[in-house]
Amino acid sequence: MRLSRVVNIADLRRLAKRRLPAMVFDYIDGGADGEITLRANTDAFAAVTFRPRQCIATPAVDLRTTVLGTMLELPFLLAPVGFCRMFHPAGDSVAARAANAAGTAYVLSTFSGTRLEDVRAATSGPLWYQLYVPGGRAVAEAAIARARTAGYSVLVVTIDTPVGGMRERELRRGAGPVLAGELAGSLPHLWQFAMHPRWVLGYLGDGSPRVFPNVELPDVGAMPCRDTSVLLAQTNVTWSDLRWMRDAWQGPLVVKGVHTGDVARQAVDAGADAVVVSNHGGRQLDGVAATLRVLPEIVAAVGARTEVLMDGGIRRGGDIVKALCLGARAVLIGRAYAWGLGAAGGPGVARAIEILTADLLRTMKLLGCASTAELDGSYVEAPSDWRANGGERR
Repeated sequence: MRLSRVVNIADLRRLAKRRLPAMVFDYIDGGADGEITLRANTDAFAAVTFRPRQCIATPAVDLRTTVLGTMLELPFLLAPVGFCRMFHPAGDSVAARAANAAGTAYVLSTFSGTRLEDVRAATSGPLWYQLYVPGGRAVAEAAIARARTAGYSVLVVTIDTPVGGMRERELRRGAGPVLAGELAGSLPHLWQFAMHPRWVLGYLGDGSPRVFPNVELPDVGAMPCRDTSVLLAQTNVTWSDLRWMRDAWQGPLVVKGVHTGDVARQAVDAGADAVVVSNHGGRQLDGVAATLRVLPEIVAAVGARTEVLMDGGIRRGGDIVKALCLGARAVLIGRAYAWGLGAAGGPGVARAIEILTADLLRTMKLLGCASTAELDGSYVEAPSDWRANGGERR
């Protein structure tokens, strides 16, 4: 299938599955444990229905929004996704360029295979840096200083990963021994790569990255990929950590991984300038509610004090509209662009953005709404057992 024949995000997923080794595809595609939350994230959007207004002229639709003082042409950002260079050569840089070309921001993961300075050099648009703290405070402060010097504008602190989730698909595909370079353990899984020689050549040509260059460990250097789970288990972000992070960053700080109103209030009290309602795409604690379902609760808790964003399960522009109606300032998309990256590199990411943008425009016109700023709870009907019914966005 050619990109010109791709009509939705599911088509990009199919192309990515065809092009990528099974282990790499399942890293993008899979969730934790029984993948209950992974499925719930997408299913939740079907539970919200639209309430359109007819006989309203909408010759042009304004999709712009302002997030933390930055005007974006689109109400969605590209979320932090680790290991992007596994999906396509120079994956982080080409995805950032595609995001910025469309007028939106790219959020670079700590677990990127590309130096944050190199991603900055690849594009002049808005970049955010997402922070984990493997290796402790000194290592994190060094990364923060590098990001600030390189011109990243927002720091995103992820709080839902005291340990890595139980991702059974990755274990079955041999992710552990393959990343660790253990020959004996890798042998049963090498067929995945033998079936995708073009991917192998691209990966080798990109330097076959096996480290995270933005995490510089004492006496080690760049953190090896195999150490991720071990180091995450040794670190845990607490509310007191946000104080030194704010002092080190000296700029807008976002807390990602908020899932209840109480935690959202704690995040704002600790100094967060915005929160991201997120369950890590169903990749951490399985069995928690879909992010769309808890979004109204968090908007009710802190929406008058701070900006609320969300991620999880977004596959269509209509999904984005529903999240905005329920109170999100903007959303982050992860798998949707990661599948595009895996399918066709930069053009695949651009096609994912193009599809979602076209969906947004069409949905807004069909709703009879000329601007994302006008969207509120009156345009949707949410289930009565959700804790709050959304309401007007700030």
